[in-house]
Amino acid sequence: SIRQWEGDSRGHWEGNTLVVETTNFTNHPKYFGTTDKARVTERFTRTSAETISYQFTMEDPGTFSRPWSAAFALNRTTGPIYEYACHEGNYAMFDSLSAGRAKDAAKAKK
Repeated sequence: SIRQWEGDSRGHWEGNTLVVETTNFTNHPKYFGTTDKARVTERFTRTSAETISYQFTMEDPGTFSRPWSAAFALNRTTGPIYEYACHEGNYAMFDSLSAGRAKDAAKAKK
């Protein structure tokens, strides 16, 4: 009965797929104007050693006429992973990443 800004997430396994269901959002619109009746179901399935299939479904009868879903692949990276919160508002990060991409492009042309 305690509602949280980001909802209350619970996970379980369905075979080799991790299913995470999030409910109990507050009444403060967060995602696309959703209400406190929103339910998000996420599915994470490893499809190869390098890839996880990520799928989610958003349900909220107070906002949407029917549930909607999206899916995309999460690919393994060899570089470091930075938490977004550590870099929000860090405008130097854009320059650092741009320089890295330019360096990669120059190598690819050789």
